[in-house]
Amino acid sequence: YFDEKSQSFLDAKEDFTRYLEQSAEVKNKIDDLPEDGVGRLIVNVNDLRDYDSKLCEKLIRQPMDCIAPFRRATREYASSFGSVKLDPRKLEVGFDGSFGGRSISPRALISSHLGGMVCVSGIVTRCTSVRPKVTRTVHFCEQTNEFQTMQYHDATSLFNFPTSSIYPNQDNMGNPLRTEFGLSDYLDSQMVTIQEMPELAPAGQLPRSISAILEGDLVDKCKPGDRVQIIGVYRALANSAKSHSGFFNSLIIANNVRGIRKQYFGNALNEDDVKNIRKMSKKQNIFELLSRSVAPSIYGHSYIKKALLLQLLGGVEKNLPNGTHIRGDVNILMVGDPSTAKSQLLRFVLNIAPLAINTTGRGSSGVGLTAAVVTDKDSGERRLEAGAMVLGDRGVVCIDEFDKMSVNDRVAIHEVMEQQTVTIAKAGIHMSLNARCSVVAAANPQYGQYQRNLSPQQNVNLPDSLISRFDLLFIVLDTVSAAQDSRIAEKVLMNHRYRHKGGAADPFAADISGEAEIKSTEIFTQSRGSEDDQPLFTVEFLKKYIQFAKSRFNPVLTKPAMEFVIKAYSDLRENVHNDKMTCPVTARSLETLIRLSCAHAKVHLRKNVTKKDCQAALELLKFAIHNGTTDKDGDEDEENSEDEVESDENDDDDDDDDDSDENEVEDRDDGDENGEAEDDMDVDEKVTKRKNKRSVVVSSDEEEENEEAPRSSRTRRGSKRVSGRSQTQSKKKRQKLGVSEERLKAFTAAIARYFGATRKPSAPIAEIEKAVNDVEKFSRAEIDVMLAELQTQSKVMVSDDGEVYKI
Repeated sequence: YFDEKSQSFLDAKEDFTRYLEQSAEVKNKIDDLPEDGVGRLIVNVNDLRDYDSKLCEKLIRQPMDCIAPFRRATREYASSFGSVKLDPRKLEVGFDGSFGGRSISPRALISSHLGGMVCVSGIVTRCTSVRPKVTRTVHFCEQTNEFQTMQYHDATSLFNFPTSSIYPNQDNMGNPLRTEFGLSDYLDSQMVTIQEMPELAPAGQLPRSISAILEGDLVDKCKPGDRVQIIGVYRALANSAKSHSGFFNSLIIANNVRGIRKQYFGNALNEDDVKNIRKMSKKQNIFELLSRSVAPSIYGHSYIKKALLLQLLGGVEKNLPNGTHIRGDVNILMVGDPSTAKSQLLRFVLNIAPLAINTTGRGSSGVGLTAAVVTDKDSGERRLEAGAMVLGDRGVVCIDEFDKMSVNDRVAIHEVMEQQTVTIAKAGIHMSLNARCSVVAAANPQYGQYQRNLSPQQNVNLPDSLISRFDLLFIVLDTVSAAQDSRIAEKVLMNHRYRHKGGAADPFAADISGEAEIKSTEIFTQSRGSEDDQPLFTVEFLKKYIQFAKSRFNPVLTKPAMEFVIKAYSDLRENVHNDKMTCPVTARSLETLIRLSCAHAKVHLRKNVTKKDCQAALELLKFAIHNGTTDKDGDEDEENSEDEVESDENDDDDDDDDDSDENEVEDRDDGDENGEAEDDMDVDEKVTKRKNKRSVVVSSDEEEENEEAPRSSRTRRGSKRVSGRSQTQSKKKRQKLGVSEERLKAFTAAIARYFGATRKPSAPIAEIEKAVNDVEKFSRAEIDVMLAELQTQSKVMVSDDGEVYKI
């Protein structure tokens, strides 16, 4: 604090006045201020930095010395415009722009930031009521017929020292004073709490919060559930005189509040990413490629993966002129036997969605999911705190163990799942909060395991009013099948066997100001297990594809699509079998069909919903309604859907020959499935281009033989499938290159000598190639094939980055 007549104050005011006079943008903003003068001039620090970088640096690092003269200079400069009638007591100044390393989350606030200006991003969790704070009082003495004034400043003031809070009742002569409340000045004040965003909080740690004081025109700029950036001064408040603790309460004194979009922290897209996304969207089987890339470590569940993909993309939200709101979010419920990967599917959605809130049935209450009215411990007033679904606005809420929730708690989410609002009418507070989120839930049947002799309604044991709010209800069964069990075992073993390079990325590593360099994303990766011959998208590319399709496209129903939806809905209503259907067919099923069709159109980046989109949506809806028994049963559904995907890939490869570089994995897989031979030169080139990424190829002919064999024979073969199939395939490749058993033994001995001499646990393929060629010459193609065979014999392990590990 300092006197306005001091030389330092006058020098700082002169510097800011020169900046205001040369800035045309500031003049335009002042012209746009309201006539009554109640407003706030927002100054972009980037413009100030271009004018004088040292002055901008001083403003950010020492705002206590700069904000007061800046405000005085702004008021005097604004008063010089004759066309604008301004009240100099009500014009404030705020700041915007890029704050560099001071654009942080509440968790990153440390002691070095005290006394400086910061830009804190988070989600509003609570707001107090707006209360007037006295700044100047006027008192009248009837005996002397004179007025007296007194200024008040509390500890949060940026412009003067804190004053006494004693209210005068007599003047210096002992004459009584009467307060003129109409002549006194008051300032609106409100305190909000912002919490770091759930998707940016470190795993396993509680989110951090910070309180902020909003005054004047900033009050009621945000409500619980809003995502905001608060720019202000980070200060510490002194404790009471009786306290001897060295810890002080810290808060932010805000000068600007700006809302941020829900996609603000999404994956940034560059030009190459957009080109790759548009190129992949032209593939006929893009829906299958994307759905297979959803939870690739989980075997099967093809229809559930498709449904989760459509849920992440979402339909089109409708807000009609008469005020009706039709949700575009898709809700999914999975009910089934234990150990069927329901929770793992939820976990994948939690990790891939831009905004996802995770909760469990037993660990959540109704008010915890929606909103709660609590008593403020400081002021004793009632205030509102947002729940999980309000915090997950425009995101996904994952609820595990849904059946463990009590009846009262489940009733609390009925309004959220359909109207997508949370209405509070208690303790004198009546308001409505937005909760526009998708819900994906997992539950166990009523009797622990699904009883096939009972109807789905008896197994699920949820009211129809709640079930109808879920667009899709999937019954997940643990069926006993030797062929399917062996494939699941192979998939699990492959997940445990291979080690992937890299670790978990820091979710807050990206600069929220958008100044960080945006790198292109790798498109394809490889899976491990029985589905290795099918290409998969990388997780990062899948995230960007979903973000691009969801934010850029709002498809509209065409006339043929509407006619198809009308006929499909009427057919579903006619063929009602209550004993076989998982949920009743109501008007909400019609809206489900429309939402799924719009989401399927987003997959292909289309602006119009076609009949094909409606057909794909109807197939998915029928599978969910009829418990997966509409067209296929059990394992046949998985196998037939995979065959259809393979045929679509073959057709698509004929149409997209120009995509051979990016789709090399897919072309190679199709060639292996059709049994087409490739010459040695092609094999050598492809192995080199693949950067030694190894995959276990499944022989389609051997699968057919296994399926045609008797059940007892299939059971015996199932235990050997993990090693036998891979060894057979690698042996065929070795014989194809003319590598004899003697050369394989010599290569094995050379590797053993190398690892024994170096005592290393692993080595790159290039280093191994150099070591073994000192004894006997091996080509790169031979080395790759022999490493693959040694890998099937569990003698070595080859990782994705071309590292060979000794076993």
